[in-house]
Amino acid sequence: MKNPVEYLEIELNKSVLTFLAIVAAVLGAGLLAALYMEHEGHWVTGMSNQIVWGLPHVFAVFLIVAASGALNIASIGTVFDKYQYKPLGRLSAWIAMALLVGGLMILVLDLGRPDRLIVAATKYNFRSIFAWNMILYNGFLFFTGIYLWFMMDYKMYKHYPKAGFAAFVWRLILTTGTGSIFGFIVARTAYASALLAPMFIIMSFSYGLAFKMVMLKLACRFDGRELGEKILFRLKNLLGTFVGAVLLMTIIHHLTNLYWAKAHDYEIWILTSGGIYTAVFWIGQIGLGTLLPLAIFYHPTLGRNRNLILLGALLVIIGGLAQMYVTIIAGQAYPMPLFADKIVSSSFYDGVVAEYHPSLPEFLLGLGGFALTILATFVGMRVLRLLPSSLSDQVVDPAHSKD
Repeated sequence: MKNPVEYLEIELNKSVLTFLAIVAAVLGAGLLAALYMEHEGHWVTGMSNQIVWGLPHVFAVFLIVAASGALNIASIGTVFDKYQYKPLGRLSAWIAMALLVGGLMILVLDLGRPDRLIVAATKYNFRSIFAWNMILYNGFLFFTGIYLWFMMDYKMYKHYPKAGFAAFVWRLILTTGTGSIFGFIVARTAYASALLAPMFIIMSFSYGLAFKMVMLKLACRFDGRELGEKILFRLKNLLGTFVGAVLLMTIIHHLTNLYWAKAHDYEIWILTSGGIYTAVFWIGQIGLGTLLPLAIFYHPTLGRNRNLILLGALLVIIGGLAQMYVTIIAGQAYPMPLFADKIVSSSFYDGVVAEYHPSLPEFLLGLGGFALTILATFVGMRVLRLLPSSLSDQVVDPAHSKD
């Protein structure tokens, strides 16, 4: 017989309040940065008419992609009926919604005219992938909210597997749409690839699980709740699998571009001579964000150290941000081929790699999105029964599963 799982709100002790005060201060700084950019204009940022998506978009797209992946643990428990992951279903759904809201906040405040959001929400150009994503974002919040409601309401609990399946399908569609934003931009050499859609799905698994593991570890530490080795090591091994899958997809993506004659010059540039972008790719994305976490997770000794597992998850987040930076910023900085086999040069910097220097307000706005997500996560754990009172090995015991 399966052990019943008791869910309780977290307590507002000194550690939690201190942590949330710091997070709230970061959120406040992000909102002030957005107000400053709104008042002064985007000339105070590093963005230009060549780089129109700056550092805030790096943070925003990461959070939006991670939102889909954070729901993955709940989906494994519901859709694939894995008992060990079911106690984390409620928290996964809430974190997924918090991540999406944090990412969308950055996008809205980075528009330059946040008041124009009403136009995007009421008038749709269905030939635009951006219009599709407006529907996908709202649908994700709707289906995930229903899923969470059914998990928490005993009267609706019998219907929660159906709600979970609907949320599972929708989150795959959402991440496909996000990756297709870039894949459908045929004018940019770095984009225009059908591989970006499945690649973003795999990235979401990695980013979302890493963020969820950090939140789970902090919540259990602050509130004194037991986090057993069985569930922690399962999550660690699963994250390692996803990180390896992202690495495989990255290799396939770059090999594909190297095979295509039209993308050959871009690949040589980004892999060998792209300056800061090459450094971010090899050091941030591959080194710190991929190889080092894999070494930690699968080392026989390091992989059993709780603090190092937490460090590995943080490194995956850093690597994800680096990957978004290379994808979004470097993809815009590389000049567009206006005429095939022709060198174009003019006073408008045609054929020249665009310069981009992120400003402090951009960085603060991006951090503000993270802060909103973290704050919403902990507020949810305080007012709702999202976190099990214990995740000990007795609660998450494979002997009680159907395996």
